[in-house]
Amino acid sequence: MAATTSAPRAAASGRAASAKRQQFWGKVFVNVTLAILCILWTIPTLGLLISSFRDRESIRSSGWWNILPHQSYGTVDTVELPRETDLRQPITLPAELGGATVTSEQLNSGVSLPDGRRAVWENRRGRVLGIQDATWTADTNFTLQNYATVLGGSQVTYRTADGQEVTEQGTNLWGALINSITVAIPATVIPILIAAFAAYGFAWMNFPGRYLLFTIVVALLVVPLQVALIPILRAYVNLRLNGTYLAVWLAHTGFGLPLATYLLYNYVSQLPRDVLESAFIDGASHFTIFTRLILPLSLPALASFAIFQFLWVWNDYLVALVFIGTQPNVQVLTMRLADMVGSRGQDWHVLTAGAFVTMLLPLLVFFSLQRYFVRGLLAGSVKG
Repeated sequence: MAATTSAPRAAASGRAASAKRQQFWGKVFVNVTLAILCILWTIPTLGLLISSFRDRESIRSSGWWNILPHQSYGTVDTVELPRETDLRQPITLPAELGGATVTSEQLNSGVSLPDGRRAVWENRRGRVLGIQDATWTADTNFTLQNYATVLGGSQVTYRTADGQEVTEQGTNLWGALINSITVAIPATVIPILIAAFAAYGFAWMNFPGRYLLFTIVVALLVVPLQVALIPILRAYVNLRLNGTYLAVWLAHTGFGLPLATYLLYNYVSQLPRDVLESAFIDGASHFTIFTRLILPLSLPALASFAIFQFLWVWNDYLVALVFIGTQPNVQVLTMRLADMVGSRGQDWHVLTAGAFVTMLLPLLVFFSLQRYFVRGLLAGSVKG
């Protein structure tokens, strides 16, 4: 009898151990995959940050990864070949270099020598070979001049590789940065407040047509922004709003409200009913309940939508271009960066610095509110 009962127990124990092993390796696989994705996602941003601190010549001659320790060839000696050497024929290296026979094309990229060094053309016309030796090095020649160029707007003088001094006019991004902040903050706060009032009304106030109106609001999520640009622009021209910040605020508010209302409704409708009923019994008005209870309890959902809306407005180019215009005094960062790409597309050191300036405030907003982000996204997803 004991033998017959121990066999099922052993089988059950073996299945449990197998399930635990599968669960363990499943977690390992998921964590390793997520780590790889995070690294791959972070590498371009890290390269952008490093490139923004490298000078003009460094960023043109080598990649940003050269800041890491690596082997690099440097010229330690030179050897002059006979002047009558025919570069169209195979070239015999001097005996002290091994005496190998190579071609001129091979010397363009470098030829390995028996002692570990390599020979490369130092001056092909003068028949001069450079003898290079590999040494460990790291390019740590960092500078803040790139940020001074894009933020200061003053003239910048630098020396090229051939020793020539060049003076260029810097790009002043401070004005565009202030303009972007002026556009982004109201265009984020206004739809959040309006959507919070609407979500509370749809969730906790009984009035005729409530469900029909909410269905219409949700249906507006599928309306693309581009189809409304021309009608809104005509209305703004008639109202003399075009070219003002108010025009952009209203446009972003209108197209941000459906998502904000839907997101906040899912969260507000799941708040404990007992808390609100107690407030009603104590004589609190709807406005008091909204300001004292709904807003504090809805902070995760508010922060989650604030991240979405702020990033959308901050990275917007089309709405700002249509409703504000291209005047330098009202340009936002995205418009100024587009101008820089067109006028200074070859100056990667300036473009990377300007691009990272545009990333600082969105990164600050995200990391400040990221603890509410997941809770806000999951708002209303679990019932009960």
